Amino acid sequence: MKLTVAICTWNRASSLSQSLERLTCLRQPRAPWELIVVNNNSDDSTEDVLQTFKDRLPLRRIFESALGLSHARNAAVKHATGDYVLWTDDDVFVDPGWLLAYERAVERWRDAAFFGGPVRPRFEGNAPKWVFTAWEKLIGPFGLRDLGPEPFEFQDGGEIPWGANFAVRLRDQRRFPYDPALGRKGNGGLLGEETAVIQAILASGSAGWWVPDAAVEHCIPKNRQTLRYLRDYYTRFGRTYGPRQPYSLPALAGHPWLLSRKMLQAELKYLIARLSGNTDRWVTSLIEASILWGALNK
Repeated sequence: MKLTVAICTWNRASSLSQSLERLTCLRQPRAPWELIVVNNNSDDSTEDVLQTFKDRLPLRRIFESALGLSHARNAAVKHATGDYVLWTDDDVFVDPGWLLAYERAVERWRDAAFFGGPVRPRFEGNAPKWVFTAWEKLIGPFGLRDLGPEPFEFQDGGEIPWGANFAVRLRDQRRFPYDPALGRKGNGGLLGEETAVIQAILASGSAGWWVPDAAVEHCIPKNRQTLRYLRDYYTRFGRTYGPRQPYSLPALAGHPWLLSRKMLQAELKYLIARLSGNTDRWVTSLIEASILWGALNK
């Protein structure tokens, strides 16, 4: 068995360097492994960073000129030589036992097509008070995932792993490529490219398992600890899922004029709630207004 660790990066040379440094601290598995980093047409010092790690990690450098996370993920899959692709990000710190945990999971559940593990927060500085007051509503924007301390088998229609920490068997990954219409593209784009792949694998009848020991930390910089970022994320959410509505969001039902009215109502509720100081209420209204705005501008 061989494992491929894959990271896709775009103009994050500084955080990429920190993520790669953490990978040098991994406890080594019995299986051979490779690291593929896909430079998705960066114009910063990404290539210089990769050069500094060429003798410290089993690194293969891939350049993908087509901008978009799905294009970059598909490029990694095309070049992967491992039996499983272990996905993480350029702003993630993996636990030293991360690779070993996935190796044990693959050996234990040999019929499984995918796996996922915890994604925990690592805040830059002191996060604003409202972040912790409205914590449950910010798990999505911060890309966090913790489904408990015990392994379990994923079910079609249930909870699934998220993009900063999951693994897919290569033959299944090639059967279900990433949709270029989904995923971030530079500072724009949509969400959910990995969600669509995992849901397709489950719908095909294949199994997946939660691996609680395969943990990572997601670095959350100051510019993501803002209301502007929260609005941006949920606007993308509305643009992504408004036309599809897999979550049966009642706010997205109706014609554009009705969506506009609901959006304005949500914005008004947000302003009133901000004046009242009720954090849970104003965060809820801000999220609803942003989703509706995204659905209107899909």
